[in-house]
Amino acid sequence: MTRIDLHCHSTASDGTLTPAELVRAGAAAGLSVMAITDHDTTGGWDEAAAARPQGLTLVRGAELSCRWFGVEPSIPLHLLAYLFDPREPRLAADLARLRNDREQRAEKIVELLRADGVDISWPEVSGYAAGGSVGRPHIAQALIRAGLVRTTDEAFASRWLGARYFVPKADLDVFEAVRAVREAGGVTVFAHPNATVRGRIVPDKLIVDLAAAGLFGLEADHEDHTPEQRAHVRALAGELGLVVTGSSDFHGTHKTVRLGAFTTELSAYRKIVSAATGVPVLG
Repeated sequence: MTRIDLHCHSTASDGTLTPAELVRAGAAAGLSVMAITDHDTTGGWDEAAAARPQGLTLVRGAELSCRWFGVEPSIPLHLLAYLFDPREPRLAADLARLRNDREQRAEKIVELLRADGVDISWPEVSGYAAGGSVGRPHIAQALIRAGLVRTTDEAFASRWLGARYFVPKADLDVFEAVRAVREAGGVTVFAHPNATVRGRIVPDKLIVDLAAAGLFGLEADHEDHTPEQRAHVRALAGELGLVVTGSSDFHGTHKTVRLGAFTTELSAYRKIVSAATGVPVLG
């Protein structure tokens, strides 16, 4: 049985397993195919590739921080980008800008917390990132260590990082991101598009327009989608001729979901691989 999980994070962004540990965990979880999709970075690709266990196919990708500017206030969203060439100048510059902004944002949040007497420091927070892209989950780790919250979810609540100490971040225009990934030979899948538990979602009309611009698929099976939302996403994908994926969105101990909790059908995976020309799958 082929088990495919196309949305997994490592310490290259905000996961708790190193890229090497991630691929070994994927094999141990019985996955046949897994994707490394860290936020706005390909920094874990080489380590994951070098540590890939025999029998596990690795899809290299990233989860891009995007935004739809068609309403006010604009709506943030995430695109999963697969098998793109990381050397393509336009996309490489976009990712570098996002990573730089992510680090500056984290530093500003730490400064705000320290100004209110919270006992955390930037060296501690950046240390949790282990050389990867620093994000709010690493600040959450520091808050947990300080005994101010018990879980990452609690740290992301409005009292802390969700509102009181929230700092906005830079995002890519979603249409520009779709085009940039296509130019780099990759394909894009809209991550958890109907997840109202995460906040505002975009209207179906936007997804229609994104499909016309080159969006390749929709992530339907995700822990943040209800059964009704999964069915809606599947139906919309069918109407638009988009592939449907399912994935764990694994982050290690930052989330309770396990590798392979949701999976992608082999036929959808094959379509993604066939459409991509940036880099090959490994395995």
